[in-house]
Amino acid sequence: MVEPIPDVPAATATTAGERLLVVADYHAGLEVALRRDGVELQSAAQERRERLLGIVTETRPDRVVALGDIGNALGTPSDEEKRELRALFDAVTDVCPLVVVKGNHDGDIETVAADSEGVTVTGGDGTRIGDIGFAHGHTWPSASVLSAETLCVAHEHPQVRLEDEVGGARTERAWLRGGVNPDAFTAQSLAAEATRLVVFPAFNDRVGGTWVNENDAFLAPFLPEALADGEAYLLDGTRLGRYDRL
Repeated sequence: MVEPIPDVPAATATTAGERLLVVADYHAGLEVALRRDGVELQSAAQERRERLLGIVTETRPDRVVALGDIGNALGTPSDEEKRELRALFDAVTDVCPLVVVKGNHDGDIETVAADSEGVTVTGGDGTRIGDIGFAHGHTWPSASVLSAETLCVAHEHPQVRLEDEVGGARTERAWLRGGVNPDAFTAQSLAAEATRLVVFPAFNDRVGGTWVNENDAFLAPFLPEALADGEAYLLDGTRLGRYDRL
């Protein structure tokens, strides 16, 4: 069972006798990349870490699962990003073990994680814990992940663009939840036995995302086809209904 935590981009999951805390798209070191593009923002490394640690302290999980892109570098992380990641790894593993599902922005994450006890890095095709499969979503999940009852993915940074009656607009991070269309995986000779699909919002509030109610060009190779009757939910739990009808 995967249960979003109200008002935060994280969920708890109970499986195989464990209680997990799951977060996605942390993007440590994001400000380094932004500076290279000419955008000057003060690092929010400490605020991000304290926000996550507050959730860990509140939920007291047996393990934390980072659902990909815990870092931001596509290749070798900068020294600043490495420092942020090591501080994060040490802080989390002081409480419980951390599983990092490798994402497309997690270049050389294994080398950074090797300095911290209690951190396990999985392949990009994901990992399965009990009846829940976890994959970042930038590539095809493994057969083991797809054979789980519930499939959790990230990568998309789903957002909804909402307009009010006077023409004002805002974007908000959102969860996508629905069934699984196995046809989305057949071309890759993958059999999807999962019946539920959860697309996680980005933990980092400075990254952009896919406006799921205005954009058919999703980033994951199996989305949106794999999401059957998908509904969007805001972080506060507001149910918006079918994301493709908003």
